[in-house]
Amino acid sequence: MPARGKHRRPRNSTLTRGIVAAGTGGAALALPLVGATGAQAATPNAVPQVSLVTYKVVEGDTLSKIAKNHTTGDWKKLYKANRAVIGDDPAIIKPGLKLTVGTKNGGTSAKTAKATTTAKATTTAKATTASAVTPASATTYTNDLDGWIRQSLDVMAQQGIPGTYDGIYRNIIRESSGNPQAMNNWDSNAVAGTPSKGLLQVIDPTFTAYHVTGTSLDPFDPVANITAACNYAAARYGSIDNVFGAY
Repeated sequence: MPARGKHRRPRNSTLTRGIVAAGTGGAALALPLVGATGAQAATPNAVPQVSLVTYKVVEGDTLSKIAKNHTTGDWKKLYKANRAVIGDDPAIIKPGLKLTVGTKNGGTSAKTAKATTTAKATTTAKATTASAVTPASATTYTNDLDGWIRQSLDVMAQQGIPGTYDGIYRNIIRESSGNPQAMNNWDSNAVAGTPSKGLLQVIDPTFTAYHVTGTSLDPFDPVANITAACNYAAARYGSIDNVFGAY
């Protein structure tokens, strides 16, 4: 995890921000995104509603070892899924990094599947002597700005991170006009190789340092971006509600 440096440098709000639309290959298409008050948010891409299974790297770990113990054993697939976090050299993984090793709702690793099968067998055995308890319905969220904010607020409540709907919404509209794929390609952060990304325009070092377990490791993921930014704002300003400009 990199050192926690300054999240954003002061910027001129009248300058034009660029949006990078993620594609299937080739060069990304850069489109202008003007000031938040006059821009319309583009239709967001679908966001899979899955819960990630993560592993925190410890001293002495290798991708091969982690893959063997926590996935089907293919370290190359593990590296491909976590390249944005690890970097260009798969032989170098730093203690403290959080790697995605599977999902809870969208498919599981071989070891997780085995554990699930065992748990189901145990549950079935207990059910023969006890009444089954109907679980509470899981909360569902709409795949739009309102749903992303509400889902992030629920995660924040579980983690003790302060912030309100209005505070988050206000900052999102100023920073990205509600476009989860927004990326700043012109300021000093971009020149330094760490452009601001997503709904709340977070640079990669800040996203990594303030990422909240249980959310995606993709900085463009709406819920992960909001939650990490609010976690950062809480540490630096007390709450995202206290942020009224570049932060």
